[in-house]
Formats: sequence, structure tokens, C-alpha cells
Amino acid sequence: MAHECDAIVIGAGPAGLAAAASLKARGRDAVILEKADAVGAVWRRHYDRLHLHTDRARSGLPGLSMPKAYGRYPSRAQVVEYLAAYAAKFALKPVFNTAVSAIRRDGSAWRAEAGQESWRAPVIVVATGWADFPYAPSWPGMETFGGPILHSSAYRNPAPFAGKRVLVVGYGNSGAEIALDLAEAGIDVTLSVRSPVNIVPRELFGLPILVFPIAEQWLPPRVADILNAPAIRLALGSLAATGLRKAAKGPLRSIVEDGRVPLIDIGTLAAIRAGRIKIRGDVASFTAHGVAFQQSQPERFDAAILATGFRPDLRQLLPDAKGVLSPSGAPLVSGRATSEAGLFFCGAIVSPTGQLRQIAIEATAIAEIVVEAGTARAA
Repeated sequence: MAHECDAIVIGAGPAGLAAAASLKARGRDAVILEKADAVGAVWRRHYDRLHLHTDRARSGLPGLSMPKAYGRYPSRAQVVEYLAAYAAKFALKPVFNTAVSAIRRDGSAWRAEAGQESWRAPVIVVATGWADFPYAPSWPGMETFGGPILHSSAYRNPAPFAGKRVLVVGYGNSGAEIALDLAEAGIDVTLSVRSPVNIVPRELFGLPILVFPIAEQWLPPRVADILNAPAIRLALGSLAATGLRKAAKGPLRSIVEDGRVPLIDIGTLAAIRAGRIKIRGDVASFTAHGVAFQQSQPERFDAAILATGFRPDLRQLLPDAKGVLSPSGAPLVSGRATSEAGLFFCGAIVSPTGQLRQIAIEATAIAEIVVEAGTARAA
């Protein structure tokens, strides 16, 4: 017999907590199913030095601002603390250690299956995030490489890499910050950068960078990029001598059209210019003692960290859903109604105005849609 409830939320990270709290504020009691043993499990296992790249004032979830004591850019530990406080404030009590294996149609409702138990509701919000789907490409010779090769999601701090030569593959926000973390610890680090990049400063004219895309939402991304480009060039300087290539599309256009987030620079660019982080091109293959690149000679490395991102694939989780996922299994829409009545995704699509801010907007929107639809507990 399935547990009957008003709504089901999958995941107890920021998106899941925000969705459940927003539903609760509108009279819908949601059960939160979480496979880990605590809220914010992904944030608990992020690398130690991580801080929000977006400012505190624009990163709070519905109904609770982040404390001013956290400073402008809260740390990983502070975000974990905030998520625990958020769950406590709204009396959210996730069912922990409950890994949902499938979400299926059950008449006019949805049924979430987890082992021998199941939950049934007319509304289900999938808020699993991206971190459960690390993407790790393969290259020839990886099996012969003598050192560790790990995805960036498994990186914690520089300690295990002391005295080693480390290659970080990928110049997104994780790759850039991990490379900086290693360089600041005195470790010999190289960044492999395959594609042209978009880089923006964390602050512009003393204001958090997020202020600008929020203020420019009414503009076409191409126009906003043109307006912002001179100030960004002034703040960052030329990339000509760094070995990096500037992307043809601007930062906002890349987010909207391609889902590619720009690098929010917190010091990596200065470390590259100072020679503390070396730049190489695309990886061609691994050898027993190092890595060969597409356009330069092989070099010796003792370890490789793959900051190659995440690729969500929810096809196995949603075997019955039609028209809600891309061919690769990523949600087609987030924060609004899907083609399947009662099924929602929260926090699943990259936003130019900040992911936590977008989660807050989407969670509120989902709850309002549910209430307007008058969705009641399945009979």
C-alpha cells in the first residue's frame, strides 16, 4: 500500500527544500524523499574552499534570507548550515536514506517507488540537481596511467596532491577554482582548456556580477552582452597572453542558447598570468607517466582531475513520462508545468541570474501553479 500525500518532492537539497516549503506555505503538505542521510548532501561533499559565486542577498530560498553574518559570498559550510536552518524553520522532515528508483503514473496520480515502499500523490517535484550525474570522458591510454584520475566531484582539498604534478581538465567554475586551490597550496598545476571561454569578474564596479543580468533581463542577451563587454574587458584585461581564447558568443547568450555558464573569476586568471597555473590545450591521450595534448608535446603528470561537468539523465527515473525529457534524459523545462499533469522539475536548467535565485523563483511558481489548478490529494 502506497503512502498517500498531497505532494512528493524528490531530493532534500536547495531545490527540494524550497519546493516543499513553498507548497507547505500554500496548504500542500509534501513528503521529501532523500537518498542521503541529511539535507544538502551535495553541498556537504563539495570541495572545502568553495564559496557561493553569487552574493548572499540574491541566494536565499523563499521565506528565509541568508544571515548577514555569512558575508557577501557564503562558504560551503555556511550554505550547509543555512539549509539545515531552513528545514528546521519550516518543519520540513525529509524521509532520509530513501533512494527513489522510479516514478510512475498511477491513475491520475504519481507513485514514487523506493525499495519495498512507495508514495502516491497528484503532484511530484523532481529536485535531484545535477551532482548525481558526473560526466567523465574517456581518452586512449587512461587505463595505463600510473596515478589517480578522479572527477572534480570527488575533490576535497590539495592535501592528497602535495609534491605532485596535477592536470585539471576543464575550465569551468569548478576546474578554475580547483586549479587555484592547488596553486595556492604550492602544487604544480596545469589546466587543460579545450574550447574558447567566457570569463566575467565576480564583481563589477564594486557590485556583485549578478546585479547586471538581473537588471538587464528585459534586454535580448546579445544586446546585454554588447553593453557589458567594455566593462568586463576593463575589469579582466586582455586574454591574449594567457593561452586562453575568448568565446564568440557573450556570457549571457551562451547561457540562454547553449546552457554554458561563464567562469566567474575569483583569482584564477591572475594565477595564470603569474605563471602559477599553466595552460594547455585539449587532451589527446594518457600515457603511463603523463598526458599528451592535441597541439603540444606530452608532459609528465602524477594525477588528473576531470572538471568535465555533469549530464543529468532521468530516463530511468521517469520511465512512463512522455515529452518531458530531452533525448539524453535532461528536463526540457523547469519551474513550470510540463507536458505531464502534476509533474514538475525544480532547479534543473541553468539561469543567467543565479542558480539559487532561480530555484527560489521556480519553487514559488510551482506551488502557485499547483494551488491555481486546485490539485487535491489523490483518491
